[in-house]
Amino acid sequence: MLTLASKLKREEGVRAGRTPAGSNDASHRVSVRDRLLIKEVSELEANLPNEGYYLGGKFQFEIEVPEAYNMVPPRVKCLTRIWHPNIAETGEICLSLLREHSIDGTGWAPTRTLKDVVWGLNSLFTDLLNFDDPLNIDAAEHHLRDKEDFRNKVQDFIKNYAR
Repeated sequence: MLTLASKLKREEGVRAGRTPAGSNDASHRVSVRDRLLIKEVSELEANLPNEGYYLGGKFQFEIEVPEAYNMVPPRVKCLTRIWHPNIAETGEICLSLLREHSIDGTGWAPTRTLKDVVWGLNSLFTDLLNFDDPLNIDAAEHHLRDKEDFRNKVQDFIKNYAR
């Protein structure tokens, strides 16, 4: 599996006159995409806000960036088990900016970046926590029924899966 760094080194070799076998224009397009991704990742803030029900948890996400990025959104999945109204127990995420087409106009646009995705994910743990339009209906109903027990279950999930 090639990493972004090895792709960039290979491209620098091409520019220096060392053309690898099988080099073509398609690898150049991927290289431009990779450079964009490296730039975006380097701009991410190290200290995201840390508040709310999920305080103290460390949640791992898989972000798959398709070849057509940034014309289409990345695919994101939560790899950490979590009790959350907008994240299914299987890891699917309900976040409007990850939708290619959104009724409310807040879906993906080519002007969005991975930084927007990270900020959107962070917001799911603070101000965008949505109990009214849940993906995990059981978690949302649990919150409506008993907020303190919901908080306790979230903390149990953090203790068992998110440390």
